[in-house]
Amino acid sequence: MIVEERNYSFAPADIGPFLAIYEKEGVHIAKRVLGNLLGYFRTEIGPDLNEIVHLWGFEDLNDRAVRRQALWADPEWRAFAARCPSPVRQRNRLLMPTAWSPIR
Repeated sequence: MIVEERNYSFAPADIGPFLAIYEKEGVHIAKRVLGNLLGYFRTEIGPDLNEIVHLWGFEDLNDRAVRRQALWADPEWRAFAARCPSPVRQRNRLLMPTAWSPIR
């Protein structure tokens, strides 16, 4: 398994509207296509306020590539994304679990 960590930073006025529309519409589409949502978080303290962090599990890099491509090919997702506030910054990392990680 690999874990993709996605971090979206928003303007302060945009994070609430983003979370509201994502909870109502986006998460259901994303879970249907991407599958394994491991966690979804909002920063509260620290240098990166107004940031969303989400973790997605994939079998391997190919599984991730196929699912990410399918997400952006989905008309329902594209319509949803067009209505969302855009992040001002995005960072992604792929994390490889250790042999003794509880998530593998």
